[in-house]
Amino acid sequence: MIRKLLKFRAFVLKTASALSWVPQTAARLALGWVFVQSGWGKLHNLENVIGYFDSLGIPAPHLQAPFVAGVELVGGVLILAGLFTRVVSVPLAITMVVALLTAKREEITSAGELYGSVEFLYLLGFGYLAAFGAGLLSLDEALVRKLVPPDAAEPASGSSKAARRAPAIRHGGS
Repeated sequence: MIRKLLKFRAFVLKTASALSWVPQTAARLALGWVFVQSGWGKLHNLENVIGYFDSLGIPAPHLQAPFVAGVELVGGVLILAGLFTRVVSVPLAITMVVALLTAKREEITSAGELYGSVEFLYLLGFGYLAAFGAGLLSLDEALVRKLVPPDAAEPASGSSKAARRAPAIRHGGS
């Protein structure tokens, strides 16, 4: 019975490892799409966004609104493509921190409300992408494979060759 459980466990670990690129890619595509739409919408409604930023007390709203719109649009496109994902996740995460501290500040009165807010979830998503990269189905990974020698490359997914082999090594290769 124990042997069957161990075989099943090894199968689950092997399958999960083989599919580990799916959640990373899905998170990247979802975040990229949302921010392409958000940036596009802001750029095409700039006067209203400037007025909204002004009402929030954001300094220089006439400069900040087009800047944020551009960051969201260009950042969203880059995230969607998986290009420079770790770098571009940082300014997008900062926009979410600013949104939480300005637009959502009065709405968030407890940790539960913070953790359940869309902006906080986006912030976590950008943190994930900044830490772990774009994943295997990305331009980041394609560039690494093309430009960096195989023995020196760390995949855009953020996992080293040793880490990818670790489950097989720990479980005797089964």
